Amino acid sequence: MNSSTSPAVPRRRLRAELKRARQQAGLTQEAVAVEMDWSLSKIIRIETGSVGISTNDLTALLRLYQIDGAERTDELVALARAARQQSWWSKYRGSVSPAYFQYLEYEADASIIRQYEALLIPGLLQTEEYATAAIQQYRGRHPGRNLQPTGRLSPKMVKTRVELRMTRQELLQRPDPPQLFFILDEAVIQRTIGDEKLGRPQIARLITMANRPDVTIQLVPFSVGMYVGMAENYTIFSFPNVDDQDVLYFEGAQTIFSHDESGEIVTYRQMYEELTKIALPPDDSLAYLKNIAADIA
Repeated sequence: MNSSTSPAVPRRRLRAELKRARQQAGLTQEAVAVEMDWSLSKIIRIETGSVGISTNDLTALLRLYQIDGAERTDELVALARAARQQSWWSKYRGSVSPAYFQYLEYEADASIIRQYEALLIPGLLQTEEYATAAIQQYRGRHPGRNLQPTGRLSPKMVKTRVELRMTRQELLQRPDPPQLFFILDEAVIQRTIGDEKLGRPQIARLITMANRPDVTIQLVPFSVGMYVGMAENYTIFSFPNVDDQDVLYFEGAQTIFSHDESGEIVTYRQMYEELTKIALPPDDSLAYLKNIAADIA
């Protein structure tokens, strides 16, 4: 897997720049649609980043916004091109949900990833055997091409999803891997060792990962009791460019992305910081995992 950046961040930056340029030009979306002879939905989709924009459309839009400096125009055209580039996960577009596809984009571009899990080992830390077992248990709501009548994924789709998950882990082999921070409820570990065949290699994998300088793993022990957010699973992506705000991926009844400095992102960032304080320190968490490994050896 190449370390090339994904189109997600350039897309976010471009849509923010175009929205700002339109507002500075004193134009509404409706007025732009009329002037460009576009449908209103087209300009809305461009500003939300749900569709790309061609170079010709972009240059025409910039003229409308009275942005005619060569340097500024070239910068925005470069962003538009980067936002349309293909990446290694493009071939999986039809195999995963749009939300998960977007997750892959943010994961590839992030410089810091913070993740809390109450149920399962995070995908970046899973062994292939664990990933296979976990994906086999997935149940969708609408049986069809990828789902069996039981709602579970077809064997072919399980294989594809496992391949994708293992390929994701190659970002750890990049010259500039992201800093990874994981907080896991102790239930994640206890459930893992409940299956002896899966447990031993998976705990060994966690120990190996915890020894990496770019990976931090903390465990929240049962002795903590109840705590805020204990039943929620979420990921916070941070990016190297200071102009790119954090993104929150919240996995619940509905998959949600928060893209700005909303109260929700601030809340989850604070919640994560609180978890780092009640969880076992990294060294103690590693010692816990080593004790578990000795017990199941």
